[in-house]
Amino acid sequence: LVMCEVMMPDGKTPHPSNKRATILDDAGAWFGFEQEYFFYKDGRPLGFPTAGYPAPQGPYYTGVGYSNVGDVARTIVEEHLDLCLAAGINHEGINAEVAKGQWEFQIFGKGSKTAADQMWMARYLMLRLTEKYGIDIEFHCKPLGDTDWNGS
Repeated sequence: LVMCEVMMPDGKTPHPSNKRATILDDAGAWFGFEQEYFFYKDGRPLGFPTAGYPAPQGPYYTGVGYSNVGDVARTIVEEHLDLCLAAGINHEGINAEVAKGQWEFQIFGKGSKTAADQMWMARYLMLRLTEKYGIDIEFHCKPLGDTDWNGS
């Protein structure tokens, strides 16, 4: 994997779209990120019925078993973990979240640029991986609108 930083033709000036260049390079600081996301299939969260909502929240958080997490979600989550570790990303953990179809992973890194780069690459790997399964990813923090699903 290669992550590029876009520069102007002079090779020294960051391109205006290059927000990474504005990050303070504090190589000694530790940062932890928690990335929540939803798996989506056919325009709705994975495991949601065609109309309406699944059973109320409760059994999905850190859930196990088919009725709580479905048949493909954990496969994707664990494969993503393996891809991140193989890429040298400091992937610290995974768990199912409060809403059905909602998961999260944690990235921990030393140095703000390194930690941010690892999060970008982890997200990229997730997006590429889910292509294989015909699943979409929604990184929006509240994709279900004003509903009673903690953390979503």
